[in-house]
Amino acid sequence: MTYEATRNRVETYFDTTATRTWERLTSDAPVSGIRATVRAGRDRMRDLLIAQLPHDLQGARILDAGCGTGALACELAMRGADVVGIDISPRLIDIAQKRRPAHVAGSLRLEAGDMLDRGLGRFDHIIAMDSLIYYSAADIGRILDDVAPRVGMNMVFTVAPRTPLLMAMWRMGKLFPRTDRSPTMVPHTPAAIAAQTRGKIRPVERVTSGFYISQALEFRP
Repeated sequence: MTYEATRNRVETYFDTTATRTWERLTSDAPVSGIRATVRAGRDRMRDLLIAQLPHDLQGARILDAGCGTGALACELAMRGADVVGIDISPRLIDIAQKRRPAHVAGSLRLEAGDMLDRGLGRFDHIIAMDSLIYYSAADIGRILDDVAPRVGMNMVFTVAPRTPLLMAMWRMGKLFPRTDRSPTMVPHTPAAIAAQTRGKIRPVERVTSGFYISQALEFRP
């Protein structure tokens, strides 16, 4: 499946099947035990990715690629960064706009669109939290090479790691596809991603919280 086909499938999923679930998961509303572990894992991963950026973000220009309902983008703007939060799902951006703080130390621009849009300009840093987990290693390599000329310092992002559990889930998804299910995550190793790009890949840390399993990586062009 091509990058465009995967992107379009993810957009359709988040704009139809998953909007209400994602809105609740990323809020303070009570959720089931399984979803609570996913929420806790995402909170931990968000903190981990931010920790890969400089402590002082005043004036830094940052792209939150796949910002979803905007929690990470808002936190970066509160710390003084000039943030562009972009997501392929207009409905998730609508939620992010409603949750936007009245005042932020930096600036915050939220819009629906493609994270590879070169019209977005250059950035000091790019964060892509769980927005590349549906793509092949080759597609991720092309994405990294595409953004390399437009990121000054680093890009931190996540992939689904090749654990026995995720590999079993991936194989089951391949055997029993359903049109109403989330697009299938594609498990990767850091070495497989590194082999697809000219930049440098550094494993950061893996977060495991119930059904949330995600590997943070750093890319430096």
